[in-house]
Amino acid sequence: MANASSPEAPLPVGKVSALIGGWVDRLGEVWVEGQIAQLSRRPGAGMVFLTLRDPERDVSLTVTCFRQVFEQVAEAVQEGSRVIVLAKPEWYAARGSLSLRASEIRLVGLGELLARLEQLKRRLFAEGLFEEGRKKPLPFLPGCVGLVTGRGSAAERDVLENARRRWPAVRFEVRNVPVQGPQAVAGVCAAVRELDALPEVEVIVVARGGGSVEDLLPFSDEELVRTVAAARTPVVSAIGHEPDQPLLDFVADFRASTPTDAAKRVVPDVGEELARVRQLRDRARRSVLHRVERERAGLAAVRSRPALAAPTEAVAARGAEVTALLERARRVLGHRLDHAETDLGHALARVVALSPLATLERGYAVLRKADGTVVTDPAQVADGEALRARVAGGSLDLRAGTEDGD
Repeated sequence: MANASSPEAPLPVGKVSALIGGWVDRLGEVWVEGQIAQLSRRPGAGMVFLTLRDPERDVSLTVTCFRQVFEQVAEAVQEGSRVIVLAKPEWYAARGSLSLRASEIRLVGLGELLARLEQLKRRLFAEGLFEEGRKKPLPFLPGCVGLVTGRGSAAERDVLENARRRWPAVRFEVRNVPVQGPQAVAGVCAAVRELDALPEVEVIVVARGGGSVEDLLPFSDEELVRTVAAARTPVVSAIGHEPDQPLLDFVADFRASTPTDAAKRVVPDVGEELARVRQLRDRARRSVLHRVERERAGLAAVRSRPALAAPTEAVAARGAEVTALLERARRVLGHRLDHAETDLGHALARVVALSPLATLERGYAVLRKADGTVVTDPAQVADGEALRARVAGGSLDLRAGTEDGD
C-alpha cells in the first residue's frame, strides 16, 4: 500500500477501505472472551447485535450473529453476562468499521469464573493489597459519609434510614451508579474517586444488595479493587449478604456484612453514646468521691498523730526538760560558788595571817627612811637621821640615835 501511493498519486478512500478489508479477510476465526455491554434483538430481524466489552480494560467490539446462533443461548444470556465467542473479523468497507461475525456463543461457566477470581485474589494478595497494616481506621463520628449505591435501591434506603436513626445529624453525599452489568465497574470507580476527592467526606460506603455470583462480579473487578486500594478516605464494603464475599471485601478498610450493618458501623448510636456518657460521668464522680474520701481519711490520720493532735505537748515536754536542766545548772553553779567562797575565805585567812599588817598587829613595826627604803640593818641609818615607823595603828616619825651599849 505504501509503495502504491504518493502525494502525487494518493489512493481514494474506497480503495484504502477495500485494501483494509482484504487484510481483515485473511484473518481466521478467533475465540474471544468478554462481557456483553449491550444487546440488541429487533423483532423479526435476522441479525442480533452485541457489544462485547473487555471487563479489565475500556475496550469494546461490535459482534453480530445470525438469530439462530443467538437463540441457542438466548435464555441464559443478558447484558452483563460473560461469554466466549467464536468469531471472524469483518470489515464493513462502506462505513470503515470493524466487527466480529460470531458463529458460536458460549457462556463462561461459574466454576471457571470462580477459578479466575481465585487467581486474581492470590495475585492481589501477593501485591499486599489485602494486608491489615495498610487499612485505615474508621472515624468515630464522621460529619459527612459518602455512599455509592444503586438508584432507589434497598441498600441505599437501609444505609440512609439506619444511619440517620442512629445519628440524626449525619450528612450524606450519595452517588447513584449502576451496580450490575457492564457499566457497573466504571460507574463505581468514578464515584469512589469523586467522593475521595471531597475533603468533607470522611468515610465512603459502597453498598449493594444480594445477588448471584454473576451479579456481584463487578465488585471483584481488578480496576475497582485497585481504585479502592488507592483511596485516601476509608472505604466500607457492604456488598450482598454475609456469605457473599467479593474481592472488594478484602481490600476495603472495613467489611460490613450487609448495608444495614454498614450504617451501624460508620456512625455511633446517639442513645448508646448518651448512655456511655452517663456511665463515664457516674464513674468519674465515683472515682472523684473515692479519691476525696481517701484523702480525707489520710488527712484525718495525719491530724490524729500526737504532733498535730497536741502540738504543745512536745513543746511543754521540752520546756520541762529545759527547766530541769536550768535548775540543775543553778544548783551546780551554787555549789561551785559556795566551794569557791569557802576556798576564798580560806585563802583570805591565810593571806591575812601572813600579811605584814598582821605582823604589825602583833607589835612589830616597819622602819622606812625618808626615801621610802625599808630599814633592815642599823648600819643603814645614820645617827640622827629621820625615820618613819609603820605600826598597826598608823605611822610615827622618829629620829635615829644610838645609846651606849646598843
